[in-house]
Formats: sequence, structure tokens, C-alpha cells
Amino acid sequence: MGLSTFAFQKCISGACGATYGLEQAYVACPKCGDLVDIDYEWDRLPIPDKLSDFSKFWTQRNNRTRFSGVWRFHELMPFASQDLLVTVGEGQTLLQQADSVADYVGIDQGNLFLQYEGMNPSGSFKDNGMCAAFTHANAIGAKRAACASTGNTSASLAMYCAVTRLMKGIIFIGSGKISYGKLSQALDYGALTIQILGDFDDAMNRVKEVSKKLGIYLVNSVNAFRLEGQKSIIFRILEALNWELPDWIVVPGGNLGNSSAFGKAFIELKKLGLIDRIPRIAVINAGGARTLYELYEENGLRWNQGQPDQLIEKSYFDQMDQDNAKASTLASAIEINRPVNLHKCLRALDAANGIVRQVSDQNALDAKAKIAAGGMGCEPASATSVAGAKLLKAQGVIGSSDRVVCVLTGHQLKDPNITVAYHSTDRQEFEKVLGGYGVQRASFANHAIGVPNDLDDIIKAIKLYS
Repeated sequence: MGLSTFAFQKCISGACGATYGLEQAYVACPKCGDLVDIDYEWDRLPIPDKLSDFSKFWTQRNNRTRFSGVWRFHELMPFASQDLLVTVGEGQTLLQQADSVADYVGIDQGNLFLQYEGMNPSGSFKDNGMCAAFTHANAIGAKRAACASTGNTSASLAMYCAVTRLMKGIIFIGSGKISYGKLSQALDYGALTIQILGDFDDAMNRVKEVSKKLGIYLVNSVNAFRLEGQKSIIFRILEALNWELPDWIVVPGGNLGNSSAFGKAFIELKKLGLIDRIPRIAVINAGGARTLYELYEENGLRWNQGQPDQLIEKSYFDQMDQDNAKASTLASAIEINRPVNLHKCLRALDAANGIVRQVSDQNALDAKAKIAAGGMGCEPASATSVAGAKLLKAQGVIGSSDRVVCVLTGHQLKDPNITVAYHSTDRQEFEKVLGGYGVQRASFANHAIGVPNDLDDIIKAIKLYS
């Protein structure tokens, strides 16, 4: 029992492919500097004959690992034995058929689904990966864990530290925007929070340096074990669809951990003969943080069998440095200019015949309002998936009869000030919170109705507006 002897870390570079054991988490290949994967000797592991075999684990609700919506699929991420698995009950999420959102996007009713990851214990998809990272960290004896964060990662790290008491959490945040809804979680859960002068990309650089120098376990999505846990989102989507494949998975693009994990999940499922095709993946950038869109769609950067064109990348990021360009979007969870999982996402796009788009903050907030009107409140970054699906439908890329899953990555209460400002009747409040991001209107605002404190006036208002 322990870490699997049939699992190993492998460099994703087509020119390298070096392999390493599981004794530490490599944030980069020591030989070439590219990212690493968790890989398996699948032919030496017990794999179900078909995906529907996982349905039986629903009946094992008194088994703490099978209760987890991540570890219910342990056989598809078997880097540690069941006795080592860390869980706080993550992954109890919902795939909701959303006909009102389908109408908004422009596809047939019954064909659009929202995968609501805001139902996780810390309120975002991050818990899927954090339980896997904590499993590995605990197995190798780590006592401290650190991350850079725009909010959700810090909330998840702090929660796992507080609940499991396995290690101390250290969080790096930038001096720019961070949602109070997310920051409050990190502070309340007791993590050491360090704010530096700079943005997320600056915080990410520093946390990598500090973690290496002090021997602290890094849990950002550059950690390959994090992405193993995030594969489970795809497994739960397929489970909810009775193991039938959708045509599209649409996902917000920030640090590109989810899109990378989704691609890896599908590649492995096809390799194992558990699916016969890979759905298309659409990654949606916020317009103010559009690195992937510009590199992939405008500059033609591709996976190229594990050898992306380094000149394209270098030229792009050198220009970014020269311009001192900073990401700027209300979708704070994806306000990232230098996505650490860029190469893994390119691999996912290659395998899934993928596509990348960008949407404005205006379109994201309008989509957010339509999502919430259907009863599934989400944070602004989540809504880019629906805004992106609507754009792709308008462009003729997604068809009316296509079966589409939009991933909602975080809960509505992660960024409540943005929601209140959008629906506010106070124009000054609207401009203060939203005006600097090109948001000029609240197309689907649900304004509060002001009436005198009089019974007759209240009744008149109810009759008038309901």
C-alpha cells in the first residue's frame, strides 16, 4: 500500500519524454524545463471493461473514497492506494439540463447542460485537484503547501489544510483584484496569506521560487497531481449523461488547468478503449486575458507532437514584457496573462479538434445573468463558457442540434459585489464596480423595486411587476 509502482511522472515534450518517480512533485522537467504528466503502466493495472462499470460505486456511500466524486473514479487516476486518499467529500456536483440557457445560446432545448462545480466544499472546481495534490503531498511527508492565487485556489488550499490538519497553508496573492468572497475563505480558514506588489503572474513566479528554496509543496495547477484530480470533472459529466459523449465541452481558460486535464482524460479514455471518439473542446478567454486566443487563433501556435514553436511563444511573451502588459477583466478567476499549462492545453486542443475564443466582460456578465435566472448562479469567469457557446453558435461552429456541456467553475457568491452592481439601480455603483471594464449596460438586470412603507403601495407594486 502507498504510492503506485505502476505510476510515474513523464515530461510532455516530444523531444524529451524523460520519466521520474513519484517521490516529489516536479513543477518542470529537470532535463528540459517543460511540464510533466502523471502516466501509468495501464496494462498492469485493473481497468473496468466499460465506463458504466463505475455506476456501481454510487451504492457505496459509506465508503469515504467512493463517496468522493473524485475518488469514485480511482481506477482512472491510480497513483496512490485507497488508504492514502485525502477527501473532504469533494465532487458532489450537478450536471443540469438548462433549457432557458439553451434558448439564450441558440441551440435546441434538451441539448445544453451546465456542469456546476460551485457545489464543491470550497465553492469551486479547485477541490477536484486539491484532494489529489494533498494525497500526494501527504504521501511524501510534506508539512507545508503553498500556492499563488486569484482566489479559488487559495480558498481550496486553506480549506484542505483546515479540515485535514495535514499541513500548513501559505498563499501568495497579488496587489490587484482579488474577490473578497474568496479572500475571506483563505483568511477564515487560517492560512498564512502574503500579498506582494504585482499581479497573479508575479505571485506565481515568486511562489515557485520560494517553494523550491524552502522545500514547500506547490499546489498550483503546474502540479501534475492537481490535474489528475481535475480529470474527474469529465468522468462525472459522462456519468450524468449515462455514459454518452457530448459533442462539445466548453470551458473557461485561465491557467488552462481544466482544459489540460479534460484533454488528458479523453486521451486516456480513448487509449483504454472506454470511448470511441473525443468530443470537441472550446476554451474561452476573457477579452482582457486572451493569451491563448492570440497564440492559438492569431499566431498559429500548435502542439506539433509535443514541440510547439518556441519562436512564436518567445516573440509573444517578449512583446508582453516590453509593453508591461497586464491582464484586466472582471472575470478575476481567469485574469492570467501567462498560463502555466499552455503546452498541455495545446495537446488537449490537438486531440479534441479544439477551438479558442474570447468574449468581453459585457457578454460574460449578460450570460451570467441568464445562467442565474435559470437557478444556477456562478462567478463571472464561469459565465465565459456560456458566452463562448453563444458566440460559437452565432459563428456557425456549434450547431443547433449539438449536445453541449458548459462548465461553471465557481459559485455565485465568490464575486457577490459584481452581481449586486450589475442588478443595481444605482448608476454610480454600477460605474464604480463595472464601468472600467467596458460594461455599459445590464441587459438582464433584475432591479429591486423601491416603494413607500405602505401596505397599499406594496400591493400595487406586486400586482404591477409580478
